[in-house]
Amino acid sequence: MMKELIDFLLQYGNLNQQQIDLIISKASESELKKDDYFVEAGKMFNQVVFILEGVFRICYYNNKGEEITKYFIDENRLCSNPYKGEPMTEYIQAVTDCKFIVFSEQSWTELSHTIVGWENITNKIFQKALVEKMDRRSALVSQDATTRYLKFLEKFPTLANRVPLSYIASYLGITQQSLSRIRKNIR
Repeated sequence: MMKELIDFLLQYGNLNQQQIDLIISKASESELKKDDYFVEAGKMFNQVVFILEGVFRICYYNNKGEEITKYFIDENRLCSNPYKGEPMTEYIQAVTDCKFIVFSEQSWTELSHTIVGWENITNKIFQKALVEKMDRRSALVSQDATTRYLKFLEKFPTLANRVPLSYIASYLGITQQSLSRIRKNIR
């Protein structure tokens, strides 16, 4: 399982065997069952998580009490709280059964102090993730619902059959009925 993580990291920079062994020693594997929450709003989330299998979603409740899906995170992605030291304003929930690797805040800090170039590697990863996120979100603002759904399929090619329609509809900002209609029309 750690091989996926190391292969992922090596796309962004070089690591020698000693550094790889250190990374593996600091990581622990974990699982979460479908629908369980990894982090709840108001709680601290200082770890860094690498998803091996499954899909997380980030969601929140709006002022009408409706649950809104903000984002999906699938395999081979790192996930962390961009606002270190602040409680989460959103929930992170397993949409499917998930397997992932967790680094505690302390372990992650130790890696950045010990591995030359670690910051460089992780900055590239988070930068790329931010660009992807902006890219995936920007499509939702300006387009009609059908185009938004087609963009969703393009940007998240593996999710349509793995994620409940209600979550996709909420991510796209449309009703589930509209989404069903759109799906029928494009087949």
